[in-house]
Amino acid sequence: MTIKISPAQQQILSHAAKHTDGKLTWFPDTIKGGAKKKVIDSLFSRGLITTDKTDWFITTLGYEAMGLPHRGLINPAVLDVVTDSAKVELVSKPKIRSRENSKQAQVIAMLKRPEGATIQQICQATQWQSHTVRGSMAGALKKKLGLAITSEKPEGGERVYHIG
Repeated sequence: MTIKISPAQQQILSHAAKHTDGKLTWFPDTIKGGAKKKVIDSLFSRGLITTDKTDWFITTLGYEAMGLPHRGLINPAVLDVVTDSAKVELVSKPKIRSRENSKQAQVIAMLKRPEGATIQQICQATQWQSHTVRGSMAGALKKKLGLAITSEKPEGGERVYHIG
C-alpha cells in the first residue's frame, strides 16, 4: 500500500524523523495558522501522526509512508493507535463538540425528526440562507461530524433531508 503525502507533509515528517525522534516541532514558513491545523488534521486522520494530548508524533504508518524505519521513542500506552502486523490504524478521531443551544444543534435536531427537514424549514429556523444550510450539511455535518445525511424527494414535493 502506497500512501501519498504532499511535499509540505514530507518536509514536516522528515524533519521530525531526523531531528526530534518523531516529534513534530517544525513547520515550513509557508504553513501558518489555519493551514498548519489543516496539515495536522490531514496527517492525523490518515493515521500518519498521533498525539499524547500535548505533542504530535509520527506513527509507524507515518514512517512507512516516508520509507523510513520506525526510530521514535513513543509510549504506545498514551497513544490512540492499535498495531496489527506493523500497520497502525486510528481507533477514533477526537470528538467534535457542539453546543446544545447552537444553530448547528438545531439543524441536527430537525434532521433527526421522523419527518426530517427541508432546506426551507432549516432556513426559517436558523435565519440562514439556503446556500449556508447546504454548506453546513456537506461540511460541518457530513465531513467534520461524520453524520450520514440522506434525502428524498416526494413526487411533486420539496426535497426532505434526514440523518440516517
